[in-house]
Amino acid sequence: MAPFGHTTPRTTVACVDDPRLSADAALAADMVREAALLAARIRVDGLDIARKTSGSDIVTQADTAAERLIVERLAAERPDDAILGEEGTSRPGTSGRTWVIDPVDGTYNFSHGSDWWCSAIALETESDVLLGAVHHAATGRTWVGGPDLPSTCNGAPLAALPETPREARCAVTYLHPPFFGTGVGEAFARALGQVGTLRMLGSGTMDVMSIASGQWDVLFQHTVADWDRLPGAAIIRGAGGDSVVVPAAGVDWTVTGASAAVADVRAALLDG
Repeated sequence: MAPFGHTTPRTTVACVDDPRLSADAALAADMVREAALLAARIRVDGLDIARKTSGSDIVTQADTAAERLIVERLAAERPDDAILGEEGTSRPGTSGRTWVIDPVDGTYNFSHGSDWWCSAIALETESDVLLGAVHHAATGRTWVGGPDLPSTCNGAPLAALPETPREARCAVTYLHPPFFGTGVGEAFARALGQVGTLRMLGSGTMDVMSIASGQWDVLFQHTVADWDRLPGAAIIRGAGGDSVVVPAAGVDWTVTGASAAVADVRAALLDG
């Protein structure tokens, strides 16, 4: 990757028959790259950290600046589209399309010096997500894809997701300690029975990009906001995988990854 003060190459996206979707994908890739590089530069100069809902749910000036950068681009280039951002942006639109922004996914990691974070965006209609784009500043990788847009990483098509045997699967997930010993914790344990091992890394969207790149197999997590769910869901679907929302133990679970693993985790969550 180029240093934070340097220019990174523009990312190409897969060719599709819909020129509007191709243009949206190129714009999305450009915006998340710019947002992530801005956040990385701000981190070098020092962060002001504020707490939102808990000690691990925090926000920095980099989050708000990166979101503002994307919102300004969209206001200029997609003025009829609605915008929803994690850091408070809520702008109505007239097109029936909404851009959903996560300016820094993994803010706790980001604020503590870890490189396991990214900038992410999705474009959705009322009926489905159209595309997602994710940029990982530490490696200079940009993923783009959607249900009708074959997923790529830095312009290269992603390989088919492996269908790993249950005992060899790796899940990426998270469960807050207060849910241990509750019905939610019991559902979590049932899902764990469908994999051989797990990782908790702190950025759900980066976790899904690792699944899309063939490193892990499935993500499951409850009560996931749209800005945390949609970018990765779009890219996994563009890579031939699945992403579903499963109601179990009184909460909604996002399950994303290779098709067989998603089906097994879904069945386990519902078996309560």
